[in-house]
Amino acid sequence: MAVVSVAATALALTPPASAEAGALSLTGVHPSGATYAIEVPRGWNGTVLTFTPGYGQGAGPDHLPADLGGDAASRAWLLAHGYALAGSRPYGDGWAVEETLKASADTLATFAEKAGDPAITLAWGASMGGAIAAGLAELRPDLIDGALPYCASVAGPVAMLNQSLDAAFAFKTLLAPGEDAIKLVRLASAEEEARSTTAARTVLDAAQQSAAGRARIALAASFAQVSTWSVPGTDEPAPRDWEAQQAQEYAAFMPTVFSPRHPLEQRAGGNFSWNTGVDYRRQLRESGRLQQVRALYDRAGLNLDADLAALAKAPRVAADPRAVSYMEDYFTPRGRLGVPVLTMHERGDNYPTVTQARAYADAVRHAGKNPLLRQAFVDRPGHCRYTGAEFVAAVRTLHDRVATGRWPDTGAHRLNRLAAAYPDLGTAEFTAYHPGRFLRPHVPR
Repeated sequence: MAVVSVAATALALTPPASAEAGALSLTGVHPSGATYAIEVPRGWNGTVLTFTPGYGQGAGPDHLPADLGGDAASRAWLLAHGYALAGSRPYGDGWAVEETLKASADTLATFAEKAGDPAITLAWGASMGGAIAAGLAELRPDLIDGALPYCASVAGPVAMLNQSLDAAFAFKTLLAPGEDAIKLVRLASAEEEARSTTAARTVLDAAQQSAAGRARIALAASFAQVSTWSVPGTDEPAPRDWEAQQAQEYAAFMPTVFSPRHPLEQRAGGNFSWNTGVDYRRQLRESGRLQQVRALYDRAGLNLDADLAALAKAPRVAADPRAVSYMEDYFTPRGRLGVPVLTMHERGDNYPTVTQARAYADAVRHAGKNPLLRQAFVDRPGHCRYTGAEFVAAVRTLHDRVATGRWPDTGAHRLNRLAAAYPDLGTAEFTAYHPGRFLRPHVPR
């Protein structure tokens, strides 16, 4: 299915026989315990979008029904214009990438059985689910013809949690060196992680009350590349408004830097993060935040070089190789795309940070698959807060690439113009943007 011929493109406009009789709507449970949902409209155009959800959205013993992706407005538009929708919700919880990859394949098999073979299959997913869509693009190009990961952790869990470790390491070393309750890795239980997070929050809030504390928070935030425009509904701080930028970093610091680690370590079988050999002086220089951090240190009367020297001398954290291997398999992109991929990120996202888009693009380029990738950026803070118009513009763009074999113009101007054709679906804020280098990329050998 990865290569669509002219004949297949024509099929995309002809409803399979099983869809001709009318609409199909069904939900169910796979033998694994994963749930699925399928919606096929009257006059199906032969294309199905298969959705995978974000972190912590497992079906569980109650068999919660699967979602179909996008938002209510975009789903309604897609169904009204002939697209079929399918969704999978894994039985596993947390970083359930392994289960979700299998559940996606099972759902597509069920779709083919109930509705007929699609002419075009597009995978889309949110956050962790977007990483799964990217995984399908590399691991299962036999199942899909294109992928739309949105607000997705496309740098992979190893890289993402390494950056979190860097920031947490700097935070504890400089602001809470004697606070044993704050644990960086190898958390024994959910209760221990909760105590650690509570202790870190107490230290963070106290530090935010002083100029010295704010400067050190900004330094730690630079290593995780926490956005200086993080809070939905706020204006972006001016380029040299260092205090306002730091306030935005502070607001996003805890969920970005101390995001859940214990469930991921349990799944991986150990600690998969490390900072051995990391040069934090270099990391600050390459973060794009050196000017901001130096200005805040100067205002606080602190010695930045002394703090960087303290980080250089502090004991480091080593990873468990088997745990790293598991997170590479489930799933760290290698960039070896088998189908076209269009990613979509908000510029002020932190879960993941927008620089993950750059890490993914670099991996794809190094794998020699750059012609298969395009990336779109939305000019707002927050996580997975796209409008229906933005979703539809992205889906149509990817569908055109698969159906014709050529990318249409994926620039911000064209995407905004396309989205403007659907005023009932909200406004679009695509923007021309080139994210900075991701500081801790990890591509499996």
